[in-house]
Amino acid sequence: MIIVTDLSKHFGNTMAVDGVNLEVRKGGLFGLLGPNGSGKTTMIRMLTGQIRPTAGEISVHGIDVLANPLTVKELTGIVPEQETPPSFLTAEEYLYFVAKIRKLENLEEQCEWWFSYLDFAGQKDVLCKDLSRGTRQKLMLAQAFLHDPELVIIDEPLINLDPLMQRKVKDFLQDYVKRGGTVFISTHILEIAREICTDIGIIYKGKLVFSGRMDDSAIGSRPLEEFFLELVN
Repeated sequence: MIIVTDLSKHFGNTMAVDGVNLEVRKGGLFGLLGPNGSGKTTMIRMLTGQIRPTAGEISVHGIDVLANPLTVKELTGIVPEQETPPSFLTAEEYLYFVAKIRKLENLEEQCEWWFSYLDFAGQKDVLCKDLSRGTRQKLMLAQAFLHDPELVIIDEPLINLDPLMQRKVKDFLQDYVKRGGTVFISTHILEIAREICTDIGIIYKGKLVFSGRMDDSAIGSRPLEEFFLELVN
């Protein structure tokens, strides 16, 4: 689903991503793990065509992201690190707007399902700028999955969500993968990866120091935290 070859990104003298090679298989729940400032968000921004790499190649859905970023965005659900629905629209107006842009059928039915499932129907008429951070995160998750894409890329999926909603979202992500979807998340919370991911990559100071299945022999029976700290220390 995703193939990254010799990918690098410089910001001035800062090397944010340094020669990363990575493959994400279709039908998996891949977690990109790393400390704050390790390059996770920069990776996601390049995968989704938001910024261009300094060097390297990226293929998503078999499409060259550098040549066809809009096509990749059309086919992919994306949740950025900072939830940013337009401040001048209500939650309902924004979700309907996304549904119309994606030319969805049964628009009202699909939007209403998400308001109910993520339990924020009571905030439908609230301007996005007045929504709590948790509710904005729910809205961004809804818009990413609204068109039932084959691939969804999420930067910190559970940020600002309470424990009950975190459980519901984790269950949904796992079910989505069981139904044939592919999910790519980035997080610095190892518990999330240990609980729901089928595959992980560990990035540290811009370099990918591990990529493999959660049952990889390199990890063995050790706690994920122990394995992670061994690689980044």
